This record gives sequence, structure tokens and C-alpha cells, in this order.
Amino acid sequence: MMITNSTEMLQKARAEHYAVPAFNVNNLEWAKAILQAGEKAQSPLILQVTSGAAKYMGSFRLAYDLIVDMHNALHITVPISIHLDHGTYFDALKTLGISYTSVMFDGSSLPLDDNLAKTATLRDLTKAQSVSLETEVGTIGGEEDGVIADGEIAPVDSAVAMAKAGVDMLAVGIGNIHGKYPKDWKGLNFEHLQKIDDAIFAALGKRIPLVLHGGSGIPDDQIRKAIQLGIAKVNVNTEGQLAFHQGLRDYILSDEDLQGKNYDPRILLTAGTDKLVDMCLDRIRVFGSENKA
Repeated sequence: MMITNSTEMLQKARAEHYAVPAFNVNNLEWAKAILQAGEKAQSPLILQVTSGAAKYMGSFRLAYDLIVDMHNALHITVPISIHLDHGTYFDALKTLGISYTSVMFDGSSLPLDDNLAKTATLRDLTKAQSVSLETEVGTIGGEEDGVIADGEIAPVDSAVAMAKAGVDMLAVGIGNIHGKYPKDWKGLNFEHLQKIDDAIFAALGKRIPLVLHGGSGIPDDQIRKAIQLGIAKVNVNTEGQLAFHQGLRDYILSDEDLQGKNYDPRILLTAGTDKLVDMCLDRIRVFGSENKA
């Protein structure tokens, strides 16, 4: 299966009431684990790169090449998309030049008019290159690459205006948070999600794929309900970080790293990678994308 954009896979997910997992790639082990899990479960995949991850790995170009080369080396047959996550306007332009197949322009912190104007320019560019475009209204709570948002409920009129701009998918704030969820978290606002979806349908005559950011730590029943109400893409990063960390921690605390040549990073990092594969497989099943490739 060739690497493709996100549009068709998300439209199919929306129509069939499942969600495509969007896993963040932070290094080689993550790219490998995500692709292996998707192939095993026969699930479509979106592999995401943030500016922070690109900086850590060397560049957006290096991250792109890593994913493409790993995809080819593992003989992956499921559809995958290489996606810019939470990009600035200039990040979006940069990754378009590198051939990312899907980009998210996060202008949610800008005045709506500015967000819409930059979205319109990117819509023309992405459409010309058959690249999928995601945008956001209503900041998501928590922290993403050093940007901290208090979180809010996305205004319905702003969501409609962004949908009219012709985006392929729209991230909306419905009480979701980046990072770990606090104990006093009130949960997702399903009533508001329904209002946004209905308002977009009334304005466009069609329903577009909606995106749930901060998917790590949301109870499974709430994720499944959100999918039934229009969420077609769920972002996962923190849950992967926690799984990878726990695998390494368990391995080291058991002193297995002191046996023989287990200090070799190719052996040591496998403990975290295996846990990451397990996490991806679990999320794929919860999101309902297993055997949807």
C-alpha cells in the first residue's frame, strides 16, 4: 500500500463509525512500533510529527525519511499518512515542501480572522498537492511542545466558519487535554460535540471528520461515544510515552540490563518498544480500526 493522505481514510472512518489512530513519532523505535502494530492489526494509520519531535530527530525531512524508509523496510501493506501535528503556518509550508501527505495548521491561538486567512492560503496549496488539511478551533487544554493552553469549549460559529473554509478534518475543543488528565477532570462534553457536528451539517449539507486531540487517558467508553458522534481521528502521544517509559523502567529495575550485553541499546530499548506496540494495538481495538485497512 502506498503512503497516502488522510482524507479518504478519515471519510471512511466517519461513515463507518470508527476512528483512525494518529500516533506521534518521537524516534526510530516509535516509527517501527507504530508500523508493526498497524500491520499486525490491519489498521490504517496516521504517523504524526510535531516540531519538537522534528527538532529532536534532526529535522522534518529526517523524520519524513525515517518513516518512509521504515515503511518500506517492513513491507507495510496498510494505508498510512505522514502528518504534521500542531504545526505553525511556516511548519505547514515547510512540510508541504517535503511531501508530508497531511498537515495540521494550528492557528487556534490566533484571532479567528487570522486563523481563517492562513487556513484559506493553505487550503489552496494543500488541494493542489492532494495533501490533507487539518485545523483547530478552541484551544486544547494542557501542553504541546511547550505551548500551554487552558482549554476551552470550541465556539460553534468558529467551527462552522472553519468547516466552510474547506478543511478536510477539524480539531475541536470539547474538554480534552494534552498530557495526563487531572483527577478532577469533568470529561468530554458530548452535547457540545453534537452541536458542532449538527451546525456544520446544517451549513455544508455534509458531515466532516472531527478530530479528538489529547486522546491519551480518556476513558474508553467516552472515546467510543465520541466516535459515534463524529470523531474520526484520535491523537495519541502521552499514552505512548508512558508505555515506553514503563517498559524501560521495569526492565532496568529487574536488573535484566545488567545481564550479559543487555546494556546494548538495541536490546535495552526493545523493552520499551514492545510495550509501545502493545499500547498501539490496544488503542486500535478501542478505536475500532482493526481490520479496516
